Amino acid sequence: MPLKEKRPKMNSLEQHISSLAKSAVKALYNVDAEDSQIQLQKTRPEFEGNITLVVFPFVKLARKAPQAVAQEIGEWMLNEQMVNGQIVNKFNAVQGFLNLSISDAFWVEQLKAIDADANYGRFKYPNGKINDQMVHPLMMVEYSSPNTNKPLHLGHVRNNLLGYSIAQIQEANGWKVVKTNIVNDRGIHICKSMLAWLKFGNGETPESSGKKGDHLIGDYYVRFDKEYKKQIAELMSKGMDEETAKKEAPLMLEAQEMLRKWEANDPEVRALWAKMNEWVYAGFDETYRRLGVSFDKIYYESNTYLEGKSEVEKGLASGAFYRREDGSVWADLTKDGLDEKLLLRSDGTSVYMTQDIGTAKLRFQDYPIDKMVYVVGNEQEYHFKVLSILLDRLGFPFGKELVHFSYGMVELPNGKMKSREGTVVDADELMDKMIADAREISKDKVNTLQGITEDEANEIARKVGLGALKYFILKVDPRKNMLFNPAESIDFNGNTGPFIQYTYARIQSVLRKAETSDFRNVDMSKSRNIEEKELALIQRLCEYPTAVRTAGEEFSPAILCNYAYALACDFNSFYHDLSIINEPDEQKKALRLLLSRNVAKVLRTSFALLGIEMPERM
Repeated sequence: MPLKEKRPKMNSLEQHISSLAKSAVKALYNVDAEDSQIQLQKTRPEFEGNITLVVFPFVKLARKAPQAVAQEIGEWMLNEQMVNGQIVNKFNAVQGFLNLSISDAFWVEQLKAIDADANYGRFKYPNGKINDQMVHPLMMVEYSSPNTNKPLHLGHVRNNLLGYSIAQIQEANGWKVVKTNIVNDRGIHICKSMLAWLKFGNGETPESSGKKGDHLIGDYYVRFDKEYKKQIAELMSKGMDEETAKKEAPLMLEAQEMLRKWEANDPEVRALWAKMNEWVYAGFDETYRRLGVSFDKIYYESNTYLEGKSEVEKGLASGAFYRREDGSVWADLTKDGLDEKLLLRSDGTSVYMTQDIGTAKLRFQDYPIDKMVYVVGNEQEYHFKVLSILLDRLGFPFGKELVHFSYGMVELPNGKMKSREGTVVDADELMDKMIADAREISKDKVNTLQGITEDEANEIARKVGLGALKYFILKVDPRKNMLFNPAESIDFNGNTGPFIQYTYARIQSVLRKAETSDFRNVDMSKSRNIEEKELALIQRLCEYPTAVRTAGEEFSPAILCNYAYALACDFNSFYHDLSIINEPDEQKKALRLLLSRNVAKVLRTSFALLGIEMPERM
C-alpha cells in the first residue's frame, strides 16, 4: 500500500521555540498545546525579531486579548530562560503575534552544528513502520523518454535536468529513488528513419561518417520528411487532395508496411532495427554522460508494448473496452468527462497508451513502488489523465496514485522546434557552445587562473558552461514555459549559475589562504556581538533544510536555485563589508572563516541536488 507522506522534522530553531511555547502555555494556562496549535513564521521585516509565534490559538483558552497573551508568553519565556539557558533574548508583542529575537550565542551554536553535520539538509523519512515492519518508501521517477529516430534536443535537456534533479531532491527528503527511462524504440517514426537509410544511406555508418549514431539516424528522419513532402506535392499536382496524398504517398505506405513486418517479427526488418538502434544508444549514452544524468533502470517500448496489448485484450474480454467494426479497440471515457481513446489500431498495432499500460504493469512488478512520478511535458496532461483511469479500470490498485509532473515547454526566439524538419537545438551542440562560451569568457580572467594547466582550464570551462545551462533551465518555475537565451545564462553577474559558482570559488580561495589558521578550534563561546551581515548568513544557512523540504514537497528545483542565489548574494555582501583573513580579532576571524566554510558547503550540496558541479577556481 502507498505510504502516506509526512513532513520531515522542524529545523532546530523551530524545535526549540515550539518546545518553549508548549511549556509556556502549560505553565500559564494549564493546557497541553497540540503541535498543530504551534504556528511559527519568519518575523516580518518591519518588526524586530527572527521568528514569530502566532498566539491566536491560545486566546480563547487564556480568556484574554491577543496582545496580553503574546506579552505573557514572551515574559514567561525570558524568565524561564534565566534558569535553563537563553535562546530568546528579547521580544515584542504586536496584537496576536509574538516576535522573538534569538541570542547571538544560539546562532553561533547553530553554525557549529551545521559545520559538524556531514548530512546537513538531508532527511530521514518520518514514516518508520507499516504493520510493525521497517520500510523505506520508494519513489520511481521517469524522465528522458527519447525516440530512437533522432538525437536529444533542448526539450530533452529540460526534461532530463528536471527529472534528475527531482530524483536527487527526493532522495535528500528521505525517499529511496529509482531513476527510470522508457525508450520509444518502435513505431512508425522509427520505421521512417529505417526506410530512409535503406533508400538513401548507401550503407553509411557512424564509423564511415564520423557522426554520432543518434545524429546519423536523425539525419535520415529529416531526409524521410523531405522526400515525403516531395511525393505529396507530386501527387497533388496530379489532382489528388492533400489528405489523400499524405496517405497514398509511396514512402508512407512503405513505412507502414515496414511497421507491420516489425510487429510480425520479420527477421530482416528486425535485424536492421537492432543495428540502427545500437548506433542511437551509443550516441544517447554519450549525451547523458556529458549532461551528468543517469538511470537505474531502462525500459524499452519494444518489450513493454506486448504486455500492454495483453492487458488491453483482458480489458476487452471483461467489458472494460470494446471493439469497433474495423477491428480497432477503444475505451469509452465519456462517463469520466473525457472522450473515447484508441488502444489498438484496426491492423492490431498498438499506440503509446498501450505501451504505457504495459510499462506501468512491469514497473510495479519489478519494484515495490509507493509513488510513481512521470516527468513529461504539459502537452501530455490529457494522456496521463487517461492512463490513470485505464489502469484503475483494468484493476491495478496503483492507477489512481500516478503523478504526472507536468512541466512547461522550452521556446526559442524564432518559435517552436520541429524534429522532422531539422529545426531543433541539438543537445550536444548546445553543450559544446556553452562550454566554448565559458572558455572564451575565462580568458578575461587571466589573473585568477594563473598557474593552471590547459586541461584544468578546460575542466573549469566545462563545469561553468554546463552549470550555466543547467541553472538557467532549473531556476524557472518548472510548470511555466520558458524562453531559452544562452547569452543570459553565461553571465557572471545576476541570478546565474556562473555567479554562484564564482562565489563558491571565491570562498575556496579565502579558505586556501587561511590554511594555516586553526579557526575551528578557536573558542567562540564568548561571541556576543555578531555583525548584522554575519547573522544574516547564519540565518540563511539555517533555512537550507526548509528549502530542501519545500523543493521536495513542490517538486521544484527552482526553489533550491532561488535559495542558492540568495545565499550567494548574502555572502558577497558580507565579503564586501567585512574583513576575513585580515581580521585582527581571533574570535571574529574564526567565526567568519567558519561561516565561509559552511556557505561553501551548502552552495556545493544544493548545487549537487541540481546536478551542477562546482569549480574550485574560476
